[in-house]
Amino acid sequence: FFQAEDGIRDKGMWTGVQTCALPIFMPNRPLRVAILCDMLEERWESMDLIGRVLTDEVSKLSGIEATRVCPPMRRRFSNEQSTPGVGFTADRLLNRMWDYPRYVSTLQDQYDVFHVIDHSYSQLVHKLPASRTIVTCHDIDTFRSVVTPLEQRSIPFRAMTRHILSGLKCAAHVACASETTRDQLLQYDLLPQEKLHVVLNGLDAAFSANPDHAADNAAAKLLGTEQHLDILHVGTTIPRKRIDVLLRTFAGVAASYPEARLVRVGGDLTQEQVELAQQLGISERVVTLPRLELSTLAAVYRRAALTLIPSEREGFGLPLAESLGCGTPVLASDIPALREVGSTAAQYAPVGEVNTWVEEVNALLHQKNSQPVAWEERRAQGIARATNFSWKNYAEQMAALYLQTAKEDIQ
Repeated sequence: FFQAEDGIRDKGMWTGVQTCALPIFMPNRPLRVAILCDMLEERWESMDLIGRVLTDEVSKLSGIEATRVCPPMRRRFSNEQSTPGVGFTADRLLNRMWDYPRYVSTLQDQYDVFHVIDHSYSQLVHKLPASRTIVTCHDIDTFRSVVTPLEQRSIPFRAMTRHILSGLKCAAHVACASETTRDQLLQYDLLPQEKLHVVLNGLDAAFSANPDHAADNAAAKLLGTEQHLDILHVGTTIPRKRIDVLLRTFAGVAASYPEARLVRVGGDLTQEQVELAQQLGISERVVTLPRLELSTLAAVYRRAALTLIPSEREGFGLPLAESLGCGTPVLASDIPALREVGSTAAQYAPVGEVNTWVEEVNALLHQKNSQPVAWEERRAQGIARATNFSWKNYAEQMAALYLQTAKEDIQ
């Protein structure tokens, strides 16, 4: 069944996946891989990006035919015009736990390998041939209510979570977004080590320090052409992102820098966060941008003086790598996943310690304004660090895992 062919070869960038030449799964046809993505209506931009890029990059490899599977959400209690609320939440749950699993059960004979790219969709594994299914686990946040007593959730929620986790445990292999995620899965004894493979996320070529005239103009239309000192945050507003720390830090810095703005990409602030910004007196200095094309987002990074990532938990931290690639220094929470991505190229501060965050931001801005040589060295170090993350390498490692899974299934 397997015939060796020129293709994937060891480039010294493989992590947790055994390197191999790219074989052909079946005579006269490629290995058929279904890449199962999040529903677009949920607007998880990072998951949408991974699904889209992975499909494109794997499709470039000889011997594999990748298909992106992303069924539309069936609306029962909400519509496209309605704002997210109880109706949307009900539709989301029904689609995740009922409609999507029923749909994938019809695909079993159409593909040789299945890849669930988001661990929070691991319930799909129950309706797939588990021995031919891979799941990417980005972090253990989804499972916190059943693995740690620190997060108290309702009995129905925990029952649903256990069902999702049992799907993850059934998968043939689990690709971890970072060594941190792998270590946490082992720490809580959720999966055996032999099932786990570290496959680091990639970085789009758009995230470069080099100017892009069209993208830079698009960013200028959004942010204006006036001179501002932009402090940037890219990410959602869910609790673990610690937007409260972001707002309080900016408020502490803003008095010393009247030209400073806080630029947010990743959705509107919650009502509680809006009220906090008002209390801090910074509402007029917070700029929220809509969903951006990657090239425009890269231009926004390039315009910024500094990127802040105050999260208390992360599985990888893609904005950190993106910002470094664009030559914009980063101050991030001192947590393992962000240390893993940024290494010595980023600056770190303790989670939630606002006074320290303010001090670190002020020190970085002082270096930018008064020590241009040291600042350029910092930028260069970040750009160099970002070269470690490539979607091409990511796709090659995932392709090797697809082939390994398919081979194991027929042996």
